[in-house]
Amino acid sequence: MANVTAFGKHPARHAKGLSMSRKILATTAVGLALASAPAMAQDCPIKVGVLHSLSGTMAISETTLKDTMEMLVEQQNEKGGVLGCELEAVVVDPASDWPLFAEKARELLTVHEVDVIFGNWTSVSRKSVLPVIEELNGLLFYPVQYEGEESSKNVFYTGAAPNQQAIPATDYFLEELEVEKFALLGTDYVYPRTTNNILESYLQQKGIAAEDIFVNYTPFGHSDWSKIVADVVALGADGKKVGVISTINGDANVGFYKELAAAGISADDIPVVAFSVGEEELAGLDTSNLVGHLAAWNYFQSAESDANEAWVAAWKERMGEERVTNDPMEAHYIGFNMWVNAATEAGTTDVDAVREAMYGQEFPNLTGGTAVMLPNHHLAKPVLIGEIQEDGQFDIISQTEEVPGDAWTDYLPESAVLMSDWQEKGCGMFNTETNTCVQIKSNY
Repeated sequence: MANVTAFGKHPARHAKGLSMSRKILATTAVGLALASAPAMAQDCPIKVGVLHSLSGTMAISETTLKDTMEMLVEQQNEKGGVLGCELEAVVVDPASDWPLFAEKARELLTVHEVDVIFGNWTSVSRKSVLPVIEELNGLLFYPVQYEGEESSKNVFYTGAAPNQQAIPATDYFLEELEVEKFALLGTDYVYPRTTNNILESYLQQKGIAAEDIFVNYTPFGHSDWSKIVADVVALGADGKKVGVISTINGDANVGFYKELAAAGISADDIPVVAFSVGEEELAGLDTSNLVGHLAAWNYFQSAESDANEAWVAAWKERMGEERVTNDPMEAHYIGFNMWVNAATEAGTTDVDAVREAMYGQEFPNLTGGTAVMLPNHHLAKPVLIGEIQEDGQFDIISQTEEVPGDAWTDYLPESAVLMSDWQEKGCGMFNTETNTCVQIKSNY
């Protein structure tokens, strides 16, 4: 089991991720491999695929990420591009249509011949894209919190895994707010269902009875929240403290928070912690009745650091004072800069060479620490909990040190024995009990 703690099953024991020596060894190995191969000129321009919904139910969240990528590409070109080439952002609109994500990913890789893709928001869209990315050996940087229980050699997961968002938020409810009953409300797709499956198991391990956990799913774009909110209120009829953990996604959040306000429910009555509501989503809401409700992310615009001050200023100068920043933007900021550095170290945008150069990459995050890319294709990141303020910003009330993301949760028996290590084992599903890789594609 020694290998487990080395690669992400027990975050508290290795919060700083890879050692610098491992990073140097990985970089040296890439350099030696490249030195022994014939020199190849880099094709210009270098094309950066942007795969985000600009229409449909997810446009409320994803349009900002398209704008972010265009800004990052522009900033990098002002620095001289990459490998002597200018970068070109190739933007497509999968329109919140999950099968269309796969078609657009194929278009980016085969028609536009992009060198890398930054994109997706929902897990169902990522699952749609995954077979295409793996078939064509593309490289996807995925910037949004997700349910874990996945590991692909073609994806770098720069958003939060459950142990970097859902579990710490639940602990805050249990320990700080003394919540005794839980309403797990989510949009009906893979991310909320898997996350809530993990949380149900975790809560029961913490002593919460199954009957004190209410789970409900609604379709994308759901608007009538009256009965569901009434059911949540009824959960506390016995006087026990109720809390809502929300994995509601997209514009359905507008109706949910409006119904809470209409029902006169404050954060003191029934606190809500959301995993998919950030500054961008709040910009479209009347937040006066939402003050005190919570969100858990790895970044908030209100974070105090010189890097964040510069980032927010540049964003507002480009987009206007009314435009806000948010967590998935920071994930793209980190992922993009790590990709630039990895391609520069590798001397090429070739996917296999860039992947090897990614391991151990470090880049300052916007909250004052350092993000580290781990062998399981996840980042070490801090966990922040923020209270909604009347101006639509968050007061950061809790922040951890960098926590390494875990692809496989410790709280489901079938996952607790698994680890992901693409650097040394070449395996995303390594069984630590049998010492075997259960991925067919593994070269281990």
